[in-house]
Amino acid sequence: MRREWYWIAFVLVSVVLAIMSSSVDGAITVPPSGLIRKFYKLNKKCPDVEEYIKHQVKEFWIKDKTITPKLLRLLYSDCFVSGCDASILLDGPRSEKRAPQNARLGGFAFIDLIKEVVEKRCPGAVSCADILVLATRDAVHLAGAPSYPVRTGRKDGVVSNAAAVDLPSPSISLEASLSHFRSKGLDVLDMTTLLGAHTMGSTRCRYILDRLYNFNGTRRPDPNMDPSLVTELRKKCPSKKKKGQPEGLVYLNPENTSKYRFNNTYYSRVLRKSAVLGVDQQLLLGQDTKLISQEFDAGFEDWRKSWALSMNRMANIGVLTGEKGQIRRHCRFVNKD
Repeated sequence: MRREWYWIAFVLVSVVLAIMSSSVDGAITVPPSGLIRKFYKLNKKCPDVEEYIKHQVKEFWIKDKTITPKLLRLLYSDCFVSGCDASILLDGPRSEKRAPQNARLGGFAFIDLIKEVVEKRCPGAVSCADILVLATRDAVHLAGAPSYPVRTGRKDGVVSNAAAVDLPSPSISLEASLSHFRSKGLDVLDMTTLLGAHTMGSTRCRYILDRLYNFNGTRRPDPNMDPSLVTELRKKCPSKKKKGQPEGLVYLNPENTSKYRFNNTYYSRVLRKSAVLGVDQQLLLGQDTKLISQEFDAGFEDWRKSWALSMNRMANIGVLTGEKGQIRRHCRFVNKD
């Protein structure tokens, strides 16, 4: 009976994903925000901006494929603090980019480059917030995720506050992680889908030491981590560094170290207790998150469809439109006038 229920639930997940992803525009599941498709083409202020951005992303990606995880993390760090308003790009001693949680963010110079190109063609027309969302979409597509229509018309924020950065620890519990996503209007499917971004990129040893040596204060490793992985990671991340020893760097997905391609290995590793970050391994502990992970592992095309929708939903968080915000002439500074 239990096995029969499991199979029925598994099929239901597939059906729900198919229905939700039948239109990547997400007209039903993305809340109204004032954003529209082809905003710059319709207002005729910069009709070819998406092509400009796509060209710049492709040229850069060919030289440096790490731009994909860098832009993904940059967009997440922007949207999950004060909304997708490009406030993460602002300079300043107390800006969001100076917060400890954002110490390893990259991609700022690349966004500056795109903005410079766009400003030469369409002065004062395209926001940094839209550039960040569009560039991330294009970089992720080059790494094997689906391309999808993006609603545009975002304005840039004028305030960046490091104190507002409340991004959770990578060792966050499943319940806390779900609460974090739900506070931004996202659901369990969005969370499980978007964590798939960890199929590429890396982390510092400091973020996994608790899992390796003192999980929840037990002075033992995380019981949800495969023992062979614990042994392997302890070699790279000793409990105490020697004087002058650099902090270790660990790939989030050792099966995808330098390929920078999206595939189902992230979910495969979660299912066999080989995820590096605690927040990823927690997916195995929830009934819904485990079921969705199994579905994405078995049918990666379902993840691709869900990804397009969840990225649109994330890029919809706290957007500024109309009279709110401004279109910054330089992404690092607020317009003085």
